Formats: sequence, C-alpha cells, structure tokens
Amino acid sequence: MRRRKAMRNFVHTSHPSRVIFGTGTVVQVRDEVERLGCSRVLLLAGPAVAKAAARVRDVLGDLIVAEFDGAVMHTPVEVTERALDVLREHSADCLVAVGGGSTTGLAKALALRTDLPQLILPTTYAGSEVTPVLGETHGGRKVTQSSPAILPETVVYDVEFTRDLPVGMSVTSGVNALAHAVEALYSPQANPVIDGMALDAVGRIARALPALVAEPSDTAARADLLHAAWLAGTCLASVGMGLHHKLCHTLGGTFGLPHAETHTVILPHAMAYNAPAARDVMSRIAEALGVADAPSGVFDLIASVGGPTSLGRLGMAQADLPEAARLAVATPYPNPRELTYQGIESLLEDAWRGRRPAAPAVQAPPALGPTSDLEHLTEQVVASFADAPDPRVGRLLGDLVRHLHHFVTSNDVTESEWQHAIDFLTRTGQICTSTRQEFVLLSDTLGVSSIVDLLTNSRTPETTPSAVLGPFYTDGPPEAAQGADISRGVAGTPLWADIRITDTDDHPLPDAVVDVWQANKDGFYDVQLPEHEGPVLRGRLRTDAEGRLRFWTILPAEYPIPDDGPVGQMLQAVSRHPYRAPHLHFMISAPGHRRLVTQLFVKGGPYLDSDTVFGVKEGLVIDFAPGTGPTPDGRAVDGEWRSLQFTFRIARIADAPAS
Repeated sequence: MRRRKAMRNFVHTSHPSRVIFGTGTVVQVRDEVERLGCSRVLLLAGPAVAKAAARVRDVLGDLIVAEFDGAVMHTPVEVTERALDVLREHSADCLVAVGGGSTTGLAKALALRTDLPQLILPTTYAGSEVTPVLGETHGGRKVTQSSPAILPETVVYDVEFTRDLPVGMSVTSGVNALAHAVEALYSPQANPVIDGMALDAVGRIARALPALVAEPSDTAARADLLHAAWLAGTCLASVGMGLHHKLCHTLGGTFGLPHAETHTVILPHAMAYNAPAARDVMSRIAEALGVADAPSGVFDLIASVGGPTSLGRLGMAQADLPEAARLAVATPYPNPRELTYQGIESLLEDAWRGRRPAAPAVQAPPALGPTSDLEHLTEQVVASFADAPDPRVGRLLGDLVRHLHHFVTSNDVTESEWQHAIDFLTRTGQICTSTRQEFVLLSDTLGVSSIVDLLTNSRTPETTPSAVLGPFYTDGPPEAAQGADISRGVAGTPLWADIRITDTDDHPLPDAVVDVWQANKDGFYDVQLPEHEGPVLRGRLRTDAEGRLRFWTILPAEYPIPDDGPVGQMLQAVSRHPYRAPHLHFMISAPGHRRLVTQLFVKGGPYLDSDTVFGVKEGLVIDFAPGTGPTPDGRAVDGEWRSLQFTFRIARIADAPAS
C-alpha cells in the first residue's frame, strides 16, 4: 500500500495583473491604455524590435508623446535617470514597453520612481513582465527588490511579436523561463497552485523548444512557449527565488555576462547542486521533461537545441570564479541546500567548463527494500560503463540503462511482457535484409528518426528543412544527365522538376551532387520490385553553372511502409495506419557545404497530417502544379503532366552547427 503524503500547509498570494493573450492582440493596446485612464504615453522600445514597435506606434497614434530607445541589460540606474528626464519633459502619464527583459526592467524602474501605470508587450520569453521584481545595477553591483509598485498593470501577449525573435535568443529566453518554473517548485513559498503552473510550464518548454528550433516560424510552438513564459513568470512573482537566480544576478551584475545566456548555462548546475535536498521536486521535473534525471535532462535539452553550456564561452574568466563564489554566499537567502563556498565554486567550475551534470548515484541503505534494490542494480549497471575509453559512449549507455530501467519499473513490466518484447526485437532483426531495414522502420514509426533528424540537421533556420533518410536509399544510384527521365519508362503522371541549389545567401552552387529517389504510382520502390532489372525512379544528377538541374520522373504517390513484419503488427495493435504522404527524396552534397537529406511532399496529397513516420514539415509541402500541352523542354506528353519548381538552400560547413 502506498503511504499517503502528509498534509501540506501553504499560503498563496495572487498579484493583480491584467493579461491579454493571443495572436493579433496588439490591436487592443490603445483601448487598454485608455482603460487605465491615460492619454500621454512614453513608448519604450529599442532598435531590435523596430517592427513590433512600429505596429504599436500605429495602434497608439496620437497617444504617444515621447519615445526612449536606450534600455540595456541589467537596468543600470544611470540609464533609468536619462529615461526619467524624457518622461518628465513630456509629462507622460503612462509607460508602454515593447521588448524583452531589459525594456521591461526599465519600465519597472520608471514606475517605481513615478507610480505611473505600465503596459508591457513582451517580445521574448523572459516572464518578468508579470512579476513585482526589479533588478537594478549601480556601481557594478546588481540589487534586486520586490514591491507592488513594480508590477505592471497590463500585459499584452501577442504571439506575432515573438515570430522574429532569432532561434538562439528564443532558446536562451525560453530556458530563462524554465529557470523561473524550476526554482518556484523548491521555494519555501511553493504551494499547489504554483506547483501546477510550474510543472505545466516545464512540460510546455520541453516540447516547444525542439519544435521551434526545427521550424522557427511554427506559430503553435511559439504560442506554447509564450504561454509557458507567462506561467513561469507568474510563479516567479509569487515565490522567492534561490541559488540559481542569485548566481545569475551576481554573474550578470558584477561580471557583465549576458542575462538569458547566463541563466541557460547555470540552470542545470544549480539544479544538480540542489538535487540532494530536493529529490521529490527533481523527480517531478524529470517526469514533466520525460527524462530519468532532471539536472542532466535540462543540460541535454539545452545542448540539443544549440543553447550555450559554458560560462567560459560567454566570456567569464576562470580567475573570477572564486570571487563569484564568494559574492554568491556572502548574503544568506533561502535555498533547499546549504550554501558553501567550496560547493558553489565547484558548481561554477563545472559551468565554466560546460560539463554535463552527472546523474546522482544512489546510496543504498544497509537493509535494502524492493525499491532500493532496483536503484542499486541500476547504478551497478551504469557504473560498469565508467571506464569506457570514449566517455560519450559510457554516458550514452548509462543514460540508456537509466531510461530503460525507469520504463520497466514505472510500468511494472511482467516477465511475459518482457519476453514478448525480446521476441519482437528478434523478429525485427531476422526480417532485415540488404533491401529491407526493419529496424529503420521501427525507428521511423516511433518518431526516433525524426527526432534525430531535428536535433542533427535543423540548427540553421535559413536552410531548407531536412527530413528522414528512410529505409529505401541505395548508395551509388545511376548517373543521370540534365533533362533525363529517371523513371526509365515506369508508368505514371509525368513530372518535370526544375531545381535550384544555392547557399544561404542565394548564391548558386554549381556541380552539386543530387541523389533523387521515389516510389512508383502504386507506392513501391524499385528495391521492392524484383521484376525490374536495375534501378528505376532514382538517379544521381549534378547542377549546372547556375546551380540548376532539370529532370523528368513521375508524380509520387502515397504508399504503405512494409507492414507484413513486426513493425506492421505493432501499428495494427494500436490501430495506426502504415501510410506515408506522397513525396520525393533528395540528398544534396556540395563541396564546402553541409549535406542535406530531405523530402518534398505533394501539396494536397493524402496523409500529410498523419504521415506514419512523422516526416512532414510545413516548409516541405510544395505545389506539384498540373499542366497540359507544351512542356518546358519540348517533350511530347499526352494528357496531364505536373511541374515542380523549388530552390534548396544548404549551409556552408563554417555556418553549420556541429553535429
């Protein structure tokens, strides 16, 4: 029988802010200013948000009496004083701030000195717009205070205002919000309301960041992240913050490190420091993240989306770490684990080097019960990889074991279920041949292939999105000349493809090698059709001096992945169809550039919203335009033919992030 947890005493205080959330909500700003009883607006907005500021300017019209664009990080007092002069000179009666944490901080500092109402339109995911907290820097020292006078009266969240936020800034700003949620969970003021909001925010951020990195224009992902920022900011407003925020304020205010980037680097290490004293909280965070260990899981999330992981890379001098540790422990503040100089210095050293926090070893008590027996066994297995010559191999195997053991124990897997899984994997291996890769199909249908693709190949938003390789690529396809027909007489609707290959600056790439392959009109690849002699519906082409290649083929059709084996049985067991949306495969290589593996999907084709390998991306759904009569190269075609025109953009190796 599971022991019921003891009753929890708590106090919850709500802060009275008005929040408007959605897309296109900027149109309500003038009404909201007038609702506050104001008519003379000081608009705070920097050059980086000029597009959003122009939209606000259009909506407010003659209500704006002055503007100030000089907000900077960490809210220096001298900048606030300059803005205060502008405010008083024009007798402003309201502050409207458009931007991230720096602009919001300036609005708060002005409101604290004048008691003027604030309306904030965030363009990042910092969350400070819903908090009564202000951090100001004076004389190289950052001082934080909280007061009801600091809390903005109205916050207007417009998802459109975040669409232009660069991916790198979106990542660090999102992790900044994650830090608010994490520290709220182990704050002394935590309560069930805050817990629910914080865990919701953690889950949303964990889902949204990879999606946003894969497709920066994904409105749903940005809406999810902005929603999470509001939740996390509300948590920050209601409870006290601990070690993480204290360290970040010290590093930013004293050593001039960038705000969001510093939060991103420090968070997993602050979590690892506090984990021994907040095991239940870390367990709940890990569950929300979908990982076995919260601190290392956050580090892995940050690394997977290209976020910073090293204080050294941010410009922190290693020689300054002792002073930073001294400052961090100089003033006592609430924290789950006692702060020691040696402990904080070690934390900072790990963060400076960019080390991944190690999942804590479980110390088994003398009398082992069932749960601790399992934990002890897991750590024994993990420890067996400690001497691996390649540290990453050891780390990957250790994490795999922890995830597998967690799955088995949390689902109470029976011996018969385990045996069924072993039989399934055995049959998966037995059915594999040189032309059928059942394990690739398994990876595809579980979404693993698409996750690896997103993590590995979608770091550069200016390039064409990548897609999974699939199980039907064959190395060394037949060479095809410009204008050739790679279908080689296979029946189907003729398709003329006119393709350009460029770099991210739109410069054409001559002599790029482009492999193309596809299924026939019945949904089969040539390797599935033994009656065909030699390859069909695949070829290797090279771009001309203008970076172009042209070829004939046939319109691709939807098709089922092979479903007569273990993977098909798995899909049937959960009532999933086996179909892929119709598409052409491309593999593009050019000297000095990162290889691109991708697919182009037929706009309007079936299964675009339920592709069985989760491979469809909005930017790859293309119009295969119908045509009749004369063709571009003069080929005689009876009846309808289709035309595909597309430009692939690939990254230079120097521009592409490391895999």
